[in-house]
Amino acid sequence: MAGRLSEIEGMQPIPAERCEKALLSLLNGQRRQLFLETNDLDFCYDGGEELGRFRSNFMRQHRGMDGIFRLISSQVPSFEELKLPPLVKKFTEYKQGIVLVTGPKGSGKTTTLAAMVDLINSTRAEHIITVEDPIEFVHPCKKGHVNQREVGPHTKTFSAALRAALREAPDVIMVGEMRDLETTSLAITAAETGHLVFATLHTPDALRTIDRILDVFPPKEQGQIRSMIAESMRGIISQLLIPSVDGKSQELAVEILVNTVAIGNLIREAKTFQLRGVMQTGRKLGMQLMDDALVELAKANKVSKEDVLAVATERNRVESELSN
Repeated sequence: MAGRLSEIEGMQPIPAERCEKALLSLLNGQRRQLFLETNDLDFCYDGGEELGRFRSNFMRQHRGMDGIFRLISSQVPSFEELKLPPLVKKFTEYKQGIVLVTGPKGSGKTTTLAAMVDLINSTRAEHIITVEDPIEFVHPCKKGHVNQREVGPHTKTFSAALRAALREAPDVIMVGEMRDLETTSLAITAAETGHLVFATLHTPDALRTIDRILDVFPPKEQGQIRSMIAESMRGIISQLLIPSVDGKSQELAVEILVNTVAIGNLIREAKTFQLRGVMQTGRKLGMQLMDDALVELAKANKVSKEDVLAVATERNRVESELSN
């Protein structure tokens, strides 16, 4: 519950052989073969209307075979349900550029992306292509037309799907994760050539997101990439989920960077270390630092001070603000 482990009362451990037999029965031939070869498998299991859809992972460990299942809602949550800042909606209104959603595993990045795609799908007659590993939320075609591709069954890699997407007349491209140099380069190129691109990275804040992108490229190319990011980036949304005070839910903390002229110049001139200061003075534009979002949640008694301090970037400043 709320991101923490809890014991299932009255249930005995499942014997290893029985557990493996039950889990393998959920796999089709291709997935079963892949798991038996690698002892790892990441996929979505669709149990139909009765059970629902699950983000699933199978692994083998010293006690035997394990399965991890996370229930995926059949409906994409709204921005209001996710408690996302209103500014996030504005990122869906661009016609081109790249918007990054970042944060650690389990911070709701995929759900935020799904809400953004769903909003465009519901309001604009545009062609949307998603590349995911695996497909989680299933998007029916509404006002727009959505093609969802999964790495493995539908395409070999993120980069292969992105390269093909540039020839498939999309208006919007959603990339589940920018994992390597080629995928990152293609995503930035797509944003520069008239597409609106949404993508994720496992980075904790805006500053480290930009640095991570640059670090993927060889030093001799970083100057050009800086210029491309400064021009094409529309914003960065960084997320954290913090257990609520009552332990029954999780609260969303969000950092938002909007690419203004000042932000673009800092990126172009390799002065990303100054981004925090510009973001602090950019509150009127909707910008917000993660530490400020955490302080706001703690002062509202939605999360504990201890949980906030455990994830704060500038711990001393946050502790000082919470003491006032």
